[in-house]
Amino acid sequence: MYGRKACQLVKELASGEKGQLTPFNSDLFEQVVAECTQHHLELQALIRKMQEEGLDVQTTRNAEHHGALIHHLSLVRNKRCLMAYVYNRAETIQSLLWKIGHVLPQEIEEKLCHPEVEYFKKHSAALKSYMSKMQLDLTVDMVPPKDPYIQVRVLDDIGDGIVLSDDKTANFARHSMHFLKRTDAEQFISRGLMEELTG
Repeated sequence: MYGRKACQLVKELASGEKGQLTPFNSDLFEQVVAECTQHHLELQALIRKMQEEGLDVQTTRNAEHHGALIHHLSLVRNKRCLMAYVYNRAETIQSLLWKIGHVLPQEIEEKLCHPEVEYFKKHSAALKSYMSKMQLDLTVDMVPPKDPYIQVRVLDDIGDGIVLSDDKTANFARHSMHFLKRTDAEQFISRGLMEELTG
C-alpha cells in the first residue's frame, strides 16, 4: 500500500523520547525515496499517455487522470513524511549544541548520518562565528548562576597549560579539584571531563 513506509518512518520518529535521537534509519529512508521516484515515473507515464491520446490533461476525468492523481498525492505525502523526519532530527541536532557544546560525543555521532554530522559542524561554526563577533559565549549559563565561581573535580586527565578566560593557565590532572569561573568550567562539564562539586 502506498505511503506505508513513509508512515512507518514518521511513527519511528514519534515513538522516540523527545529531544533524543535514534539512529538514522537510512534503509527505510532510501526505500521511501525509491517509492517517490516510482510514483514520479508512473505519474509522468500516465500524463504522457493522456497527451498521446490527445486528451486535455487539465479537464479530462478518466482512469489515467485518477491514477495520476493517486500517484501525485502519494508522492506529496511521502515527501512531507521525509521532510518531517529530517526537520525534526535537525531541530534535535540544533538543541544538542546548547546541551553538550561544540563537540559531538561518539555515541551521539554514531546515530547521525553524514549530512547530519556536517549540519551540526556548520551550525556550530556559525554560532562560534557569531559569538566571536559579539564577544559573548551564549552556550554557558543557560540558567543564571547564583555564584560565578564553582568548585569542580577533574574526571579525566585534560592536561596542563589549558588557557582560561582570564589568560591564566591551569593543570587539569585527573581527580584534581579546582575553584574556577563557571564560564571556564562549563565546557569541560558538558563534555563529561569535569563534575561540579556541590554542598
